[in-house]
Amino acid sequence: MNKPASISKFLRTLTMAVLGFYGSGLPAAAQVVTPAWSAPASTTVVAEEREFQNGDVHLSGTLYLPGGPKPFPAVIALHSASSATRDLPLYQHLKDLLPALGYAVFIYDRRGSGKSTGKRAGTDFNTLADDGLAALRMLAADKRINAQKIGFWGLSQGGWLSVLAASRSRQVAFAISISAPLTTPDVQMNFAVGNILRVKGFPDEDIRAAISTRTAVDDFMRGRGDRPAVEQMLADAAKRPWFKYCYISPMLDDPAHSQWAKEITLDPITTLNRVHCPVLLLFGADDPWVPVRISAKLLSKMAGKKADLSYAVIAGANHEMATTVAPEKELDSSNATAFAPDAPAYFGILAKWLSQRGRRLTLH
Repeated sequence: MNKPASISKFLRTLTMAVLGFYGSGLPAAAQVVTPAWSAPASTTVVAEEREFQNGDVHLSGTLYLPGGPKPFPAVIALHSASSATRDLPLYQHLKDLLPALGYAVFIYDRRGSGKSTGKRAGTDFNTLADDGLAALRMLAADKRINAQKIGFWGLSQGGWLSVLAASRSRQVAFAISISAPLTTPDVQMNFAVGNILRVKGFPDEDIRAAISTRTAVDDFMRGRGDRPAVEQMLADAAKRPWFKYCYISPMLDDPAHSQWAKEITLDPITTLNRVHCPVLLLFGADDPWVPVRISAKLLSKMAGKKADLSYAVIAGANHEMATTVAPEKELDSSNATAFAPDAPAYFGILAKWLSQRGRRLTLH
């Protein structure tokens, strides 16, 4: 892909300011000391606790409002699989960067997490997307928010949800999908598991066996395959040293009650084709969790047919749009909530696209 179009001086300055914040190596909570010589900032942010309902589920979040003329456009953050609460590092850059662009930002706790009620287990993607749409309706009723300019941002699973929510309502003004592949979830996980095992030093023979086992389970979830045969395959695989890295249970679930069986029905391409608002999709070139090469090829074919579709693959960036994390650390599930974006191109493209939202951009 060609390099993205150059970013204005203002956006370059803004990007470097954000990079300086994250490049310090200190958590956001540590950045609280104000020097005696500090001048008043041009950008002020007011945080408000907000609550809303989706059916009988009570959801809680924080709305970050910039200064300046109202009403504000707004971005609603949807959750990655591992980052369920508003306080996690992944979302900090949205609070810091977007108000400087004049955007309100709303980040809420996913159902079953933080201050939100309900349960994540057994909940399908459509319901999670509808939680986001309930947040949109809540913001649209606020006179300080421009009801015609509310959109979604999400990373990984949240990227899928952003596009899915946009496909389910014409009220959505835009959708931003970060590190969410255009493959089905099972294809994505086979890619990720292969990389996990590769990084851990397993030979190709073991990687093929692991993916074969995962594929057999996925086929069974789709109604194909013989249960006793798949159960025996799982029992044999569970004895192998690679099995614990495969993200599958040694016990075969009932497809009728399996959350995974629901999730693998997601077809990102079909969903994207149903969207009628501007969409930005960004990928990290070095992402070990997502088959970026496949996704970029699919997008290159779609871009000419969808005038409001923009995408870019960012050199040196990983799944979280970070450039400073070794693959061994990124693929360690114990670090799942530890990382935040730091790629300069990510900040720049995101800021540029939002500042020109609704216009066709030449990003590829």
